[in-house]
Amino acid sequence: MGRRKKETESTHRENIAMAAERLFMRGGIEATTMNDIAKEAGYSKATLYVYFADKEEIVSFLVLKSMKMLYSHISEAVEGKATAKEKYRKICRALVNYQEQYPLYFALALGEINVELNRENELPLEKETFETGEQINHKLEEFMCAGIKAGEIQPDIPVLQTAFLFWAALAGLIQMSVNKQAYLEKAMNVSRQQFLEDGFERLYRLISTGENK
Repeated sequence: MGRRKKETESTHRENIAMAAERLFMRGGIEATTMNDIAKEAGYSKATLYVYFADKEEIVSFLVLKSMKMLYSHISEAVEGKATAKEKYRKICRALVNYQEQYPLYFALALGEINVELNRENELPLEKETFETGEQINHKLEEFMCAGIKAGEIQPDIPVLQTAFLFWAALAGLIQMSVNKQAYLEKAMNVSRQQFLEDGFERLYRLISTGENK
């Protein structure tokens, strides 16, 4: 315990959050209690409350972490010189890899972000999560604006709205392919990968001018 006392607050919060993550992955968020988290993390329940007010704050901590990781994946996908179609495919692959490696974070990133704009008493974690989400949207906007400029994406689309629509569609498509994989294989005779590839292609056609197919 002496070693733990020397650790920073951020280290303690990370230790607790990672213990919670393991439990959330095994049994779900709703079924996990603060007692469970304390036991998994090796802390007393009283110590747990020193670093997090409640389970909801731990979830908020993990949501923020998930959004930061997602921003990193999207940013990497749209960097460099490539056609709009090539960047789009990189975004799709990045999202699929993200879901496969971090299914809990992917699911959390799809959840509601409880932030009201211009509210002065907004919690720091929620505010930062909202701002990170906005950064993700801006990256997708940049991708679309570059595609419009290159003549590869239709010039008359509402860029921000379309970027958000694509994020919702891609994320939903990926999650659906996970939840319904057995159905896809048995009822449709297609693999999850085939379903995703076809879906990604159909979505891109909605905004493409037909250049650089």
